Amino acid sequence: MTQIIPQPGIMDIALYQGGQSHVAGVENVIKLSSNENPFGPSPKAIEAVRDSAAELHRYPNTDHASLRAAIGDVHGLDPAQIICGVGSDEVLQFVAQAYAGPGDEVIYTEHGFSMYPIIARMASATPVMVAERDRKVDVDAILDAVTPQTKIVFVTNPGNPTSTMISEAELQRLAEGLPAQCLMVLDGAYAEFVDVFDGGASLVDRFQNVIMTRTFSKVYGLGGMRVGWGYARKPIIDVLNRVRQPFNLSLTALSAAEAAINDTEFLEFCQSENARLRVWMADELAKIGVPSDPSSTNFILVRFADQAEAEACDDYLKTQGLIVRRVAGYNLPNALRITVGDEEACRRVVAAITAFKGGAA
Repeated sequence: MTQIIPQPGIMDIALYQGGQSHVAGVENVIKLSSNENPFGPSPKAIEAVRDSAAELHRYPNTDHASLRAAIGDVHGLDPAQIICGVGSDEVLQFVAQAYAGPGDEVIYTEHGFSMYPIIARMASATPVMVAERDRKVDVDAILDAVTPQTKIVFVTNPGNPTSTMISEAELQRLAEGLPAQCLMVLDGAYAEFVDVFDGGASLVDRFQNVIMTRTFSKVYGLGGMRVGWGYARKPIIDVLNRVRQPFNLSLTALSAAEAAINDTEFLEFCQSENARLRVWMADELAKIGVPSDPSSTNFILVRFADQAEAEACDDYLKTQGLIVRRVAGYNLPNALRITVGDEEACRRVVAAITAFKGGAA
């Protein structure tokens, strides 16, 4: 009997593992494993979702014109150069689907987002991992890894799960060093947590082969809605729209995202609280011998003596109703990624890790 065989690379895909949400037998659990906004979405976004309920029998607009216009207005970008997707993940998938295939290579960095090799294999391309240096993207290592087969380079900036970032000068050096046929994709899922940072938009304006992606899942608190967007030169956006499903975003998701991006007051509150609590939590943990790199995101990556201590701490935190993220799968076995929650959550984390280390809780 003839066997049904999937495309090359599909069976090499390791399924993505989301952050844990529950601990058996433990109540009052705080989830700090998925970098979600502890303050939730904007009240205006919630209102928009409620208002959309009466129109659920209607198909959404296929061109996302109103949301693209709102994004363009807030960020000073041409809406014609914006594409929207089901989370920024879908935009990344569009890029691989449109520009990579069998025989092509897709570069990602050692501690980069785990979806990159999955997306490459979905397109039957070959993922190529490049080492980072001290948990930071190494531009020279990327350029050394480029071959005539390289079609895409994925760079997360700021990084996940590292929380570190590289400068615009380094990003420009990378863009200048890549061959013309190679796309540089700047994944800016955490860009809103950085002071005075455009996520790479200015590089898109200077280079024909740069794409920037952003998401509503993090600072805007719309992870459950799945809305993201990308910004690139018009010819690239035209290509990506040809592989995009016409109704990929629901009417409700579009309404929520537009309301969220226009609520700048709530955005500024979330950014301010995250910055304050991020610094406090990192400083308090450093005092008890649990260091982390300066974070440019809504999480910190704390480091322990070895993998055994990191896992033991994670196990202890679970008994205290605190769920964080192990990152051994990102080649960081001695570290834990901890989302910056609200003040109560941050204080509970510090108290619990202090107790684990043998100090006074």
